[in-house]
Amino acid sequence: MSAAAAPTDDKAAAEAPVVLLAGGSALPELLIAALERRGRAVKILAFRGFAARALARRADLVIDLIDYKRALAALKAWQPSEIVLVGTVTRPKPIAFMGALSAYRNREEIAAILGSGDDGLLGGVVRVLEEEGFTVGGIDRLAPELLAPQGQLGAVAPDSESWSSIARGLAVLDALSPFDVGQAAVICAHWVAAIEGPEGTDAMLRRVQRLRRGPRLRATHGGVLVKTAKREQDLRVDMPTIGPKTVIRAAAAGLQGIAVGAGTTLIVEIERTIHEADRRGLFLFGVDLAGSPPQSR
Repeated sequence: MSAAAAPTDDKAAAEAPVVLLAGGSALPELLIAALERRGRAVKILAFRGFAARALARRADLVIDLIDYKRALAALKAWQPSEIVLVGTVTRPKPIAFMGALSAYRNREEIAAILGSGDDGLLGGVVRVLEEEGFTVGGIDRLAPELLAPQGQLGAVAPDSESWSSIARGLAVLDALSPFDVGQAAVICAHWVAAIEGPEGTDAMLRRVQRLRRGPRLRATHGGVLVKTAKREQDLRVDMPTIGPKTVIRAAAAGLQGIAVGAGTTLIVEIERTIHEADRRGLFLFGVDLAGSPPQSR
């Protein structure tokens, strides 16, 4: 009997697990389901205090966010085809981050990562993993069905004023791309009512809801939440995300709808998100960022 042929690189990669570095939100579970539908092996490294309890119970390893030594040992043992950062975490304290990496990186490099804002911190984590020989993948390639499709997603369509607000919001976010600010803005009556900061999209929408009670926004009608990736953003980290709660918050803030970047924005529980938008009379639209920006109609 002849010896079996050695596995090809593609086959070996398919058999090696995809490792999820999993934080909070429903997104890790959705990605796991998408990968398992494709027949991919999955290993879960869950971050204690962030990952949902159900996910932590089924995880292969649960560690503290800054336990880099145990994480690295597990990754080397698992030999993943790629690693995916998925779910939410909060920024660690600088002294803790410094201690976690001090055995692997010099203090100047760690200080540079810490001093470069959230974007730089996430990019620094990716670089550290890649320098250890791992491949860091993105959800946009592994599970594109979780991304916003292009066009109208629900029963409600943007009106002419909303199209103008969408175009303005995209222009604002594009101009802010070089800066370490959020990925969302609210446009009301052609002026910028809010820009997302470190507090996140939901908290920004609560801020707009409070502004509705004041003199400046009380008389305005509607408004649009625009959320999209920054120009040249690495979609492997901090991909823009919306879900049912975003729609509920947007409705409470008196907005008319939500526009997101098609193919670059994650929609958690997309069917439920569309249902919540239809139920509240909000439009939900995936904008083609590669084409011409939407114009007033």
